[in-house]
Amino acid sequence: MVDVQHWLSALPPGVIYLIVAGVIGVESMGVPLPGEIVLVSSALLAATGVVQPEWVAIAAATGAIVGDSIGYAVGRRGGRPLLQRLGRRFPKHLGPAHLARAEQSFARHGVWAVFFGRFVALLRILAGPLAGALHVPYRRFLVANAAGGLVWAFGTTYLLFYVGRAAEHWLKDISWAGLVLAVLAGLVSTAWLRRRAKRLGPVETPDQAEPVGATER
Repeated sequence: MVDVQHWLSALPPGVIYLIVAGVIGVESMGVPLPGEIVLVSSALLAATGVVQPEWVAIAAATGAIVGDSIGYAVGRRGGRPLLQRLGRRFPKHLGPAHLARAEQSFARHGVWAVFFGRFVALLRILAGPLAGALHVPYRRFLVANAAGGLVWAFGTTYLLFYVGRAAEHWLKDISWAGLVLAVLAGLVSTAWLRRRAKRLGPVETPDQAEPVGATER
């Protein structure tokens, strides 16, 4: 992430906003790209004054909402065979086990999987294409997609912006304070992600997962 942040810092602000929107948008279409790393790096750059946090958040939200919508359209047209082809192309990210877990989440939570999926790496990539392939009603998908994209983009950006500003202030006087903050943030985020993963439950095969249509009815 440090390398990404250093690379972005050498670019004009307008280019950074376009990269944030583009990477997150393509990731949301179903292609595993480091969208969250780009967002985090850009938010930390905003804390140093290189870019404006509101434009970073707007770019991230736009990329997330538009990318998910395109992914939905592609998934609805291509169906499950498309997801299987993506799994063969990216087996470490979208293999059969990943797809089964994502389907299980949709079967349990319906469109809420789209909203909360924005905060989980696997579902952030698969939410749009999978919702389209499983014929989730588009209006419900759009509401959950837009809400999740806005909360994720603005929440992540401004949280890291203020944390970065605070850490920069502390580091001027007490160098160990920034280190402690970074360690605590890492521990908290790791614990939260593990708890989220446990809540998803054990991975089921696609045949075992309950059809999404049954949940939506």
